Amino acid sequence: MQAPITARPHHAVHYVNRVGWLRAAVLGANDGIVSTASLMTGIAASGASAQAILLSGVAALVAGAMSMAAGEYVSVSAQADTERADLAKEAKALRTQPHAEWVELRDIYVERGLTPDLAGQVAQQLMAADALGAHARDELGISDLATARPVQAALASAASFAAGAAPPVLAAALAPAALAVPAIVGICLACLALLGFVGARLGGARPPRSILRTLFWGALAIGITAGAGHLFGAAI
Repeated sequence: MQAPITARPHHAVHYVNRVGWLRAAVLGANDGIVSTASLMTGIAASGASAQAILLSGVAALVAGAMSMAAGEYVSVSAQADTERADLAKEAKALRTQPHAEWVELRDIYVERGLTPDLAGQVAQQLMAADALGAHARDELGISDLATARPVQAALASAASFAAGAAPPVLAAALAPAALAVPAIVGICLACLALLGFVGARLGGARPPRSILRTLFWGALAIGITAGAGHLFGAAI
């Protein structure tokens, strides 16, 4: 007799699972492309030499990557400190007033649509298995998905910034001096369009809207910076 076929457990992969690293990667890459290309076009518009333009791009890449890493580490570390303080406070409450914490968790489930009896049973079983984990997840909104990871965030931001800043720098290094600015702007817009497409695909959004959004703000930043560089260069 043939054994019954059992269905494999269903494990859906949701786009929100990518939010933590996708946000840092898109932010870092977009900042790397826009800030580096904007700075280089601004320097170029001031009448600087090709060597000065390239040097400004290299400096922007290094300084920007380090700034992104430091800023992300500090900000996410502050978030992690807050999470640890809240978890310590919750652990103390669970030790000193477990019944009140059970009532609090039960009421959360009631507000989500469960009957009071069922909500009480759910709260009791979850607290028996992992009381602090249940309260961290459902009361504080802290889970493995959203837990702050400072080192991971810093490395992701620095790497993505450097990856975004590299194409404009390479364009300035490889293009003839007379074509440096068109090459920088062209590669910047192409990279922004690609970033918008990839970010939309990974996040489950519509690529056209994401592409237009990244192109608009990138072109605006480059245009304003180039205008400022031209005015400054004319003034001196």
